Amino acid sequence: MHPTMNNAQARPGSVALYQQIKDFISRNITNGAWPPGHRLPSEHELVAQFGISRMTVNRALRELTAQGQVERIAGVGSFVAREKPQSTLLHIANLAEEIRRRGHDYHCDVLVSERVSAPLEVATALNLNVGMSVFHTLCVHREDGVPVQLEDRYVNPQAAPQFGLQDFTLVQPSEYLLRNIPCDQIEHVIDAVLPSAEQARQLEMQASQPCLLLTRRTWTHGLPVTLVRCLHPSTRYQLGSRFTPGGLLASS
Repeated sequence: MHPTMNNAQARPGSVALYQQIKDFISRNITNGAWPPGHRLPSEHELVAQFGISRMTVNRALRELTAQGQVERIAGVGSFVAREKPQSTLLHIANLAEEIRRRGHDYHCDVLVSERVSAPLEVATALNLNVGMSVFHTLCVHREDGVPVQLEDRYVNPQAAPQFGLQDFTLVQPSEYLLRNIPCDQIEHVIDAVLPSAEQARQLEMQASQPCLLLTRRTWTHGLPVTLVRCLHPSTRYQLGSRFTPGGLLASS
């Protein structure tokens, strides 16, 4: 049974109805009645419970989502947002290890594993001729069942000739490369982007919600190894590091 709000709470004339719904949900989150991951009442249930329009409820949920208190998964429902995990930018992190270290369940959905002709952007990034053969993988990484990263990776066969022979249901692509191809140079670029309709579907999110896009290139002994784009729903993930001018202080 969901907590209720009496008429005096629901309609103090000085407070807009959508703000009252926001306050009601925020109180239940703050006081622990609804812990992280708890499924909120549906829009239909809130409309029936408080006798207000669906548009008003939708606005309240949209604003709570934008503020990071609520996470909405298309076709599934609205949930109390979990604390966003943070991944470092100062080294290549093993996402599976990070998630398991937090005591959460990790799973990788391998959507694509193929060998393709390199398009111009990929060929340029890997210092190859357009049309040369490259490995390509597309994976969704999940934390406790929720997608936190869409990984779109191209790998130079000259640097990792055995990459295409791996079973990525057993070891994820980045983990294989970390174990077998030592890199001595890393380039990271971060952008704020909106996902495409297909990316939003793969990440089980709304296409109107922003994402953090981490584009990474690596080299080994001057030879380009991989170009990977990691798309993170901004309400579910953070990227960050801490350092001193004299060198690395801490990573998290």
